[in-house]
Amino acid sequence: MTTSNFSPNFSIDLTGRTAIVTGASAGLGRRFAKVLAACGAKVACTARRKDKLDELVSEITADGGTAAAFALDVQDADQLKAIIPAVTETLGQPDILVNNAGIVDAEHAVRMSTELIDDVLDTNLRSAYILSCEFARPLIEQKMSGRIVNIASIAATQYGGNGAALYSVTKAGIVRVTEALAVEWARFHINVNGIAPGLFNTDMSDGMIDRAGDFSVHFPRKRLGQPEQMDSTLLYLVSPSSEVVTGTVIKVDDGQGPR
Repeated sequence: MTTSNFSPNFSIDLTGRTAIVTGASAGLGRRFAKVLAACGAKVACTARRKDKLDELVSEITADGGTAAAFALDVQDADQLKAIIPAVTETLGQPDILVNNAGIVDAEHAVRMSTELIDDVLDTNLRSAYILSCEFARPLIEQKMSGRIVNIASIAATQYGGNGAALYSVTKAGIVRVTEALAVEWARFHINVNGIAPGLFNTDMSDGMIDRAGDFSVHFPRKRLGQPEQMDSTLLYLVSPSSEVVTGTVIKVDDGQGPR
């Protein structure tokens, strides 16, 4: 076979696409929003901290991208149901959703208050399920394809017993949500995949290190992941390159722990 007429089925061009990123005010969500915009998507940046979102939108706009800020408390089901129409009116029908919002409980199970249990469940698991359904419904009605990327965690598959038990449970739930919705929505050409990061250098990891010390010294490669090292995985899952990939959760953890 000659290569003269051969073209790899690979692209990260997101021109004409509209994306929603939850938890975009900081950390990985902030990076995800900037990367999607840099590749041509119009990005709805959502989080509770509107001031942080406004700063992010200004940065994206200054770099030539298109974005808008939407205040969103993912624990509020009414807000989750309202966000898709709001984004559609401003940026067009969303066909990319990154369920990134999450909190770490950092507690042993018996020390958690009922309020904290509810916060972790609602933020990490319930919100992603509700928003995914709200995102998918108009796409199904309009016979449009779409991509969902759920941010799980390597904690979905391993837990050392030192706190954050419920976080581990919710992230395992996100993996199962990814798999189940992928099967249900395959006929509608809505691909549902996930990323399971290890520990990356974000404001969340800064807080963990402040409490427990720099435990990256115990990792095989003695380092934390950098947010930009997840760019390629995110873009693969939202671009035409992964057309037949659905129900898959990719571990991106630098070999930090056991399998």
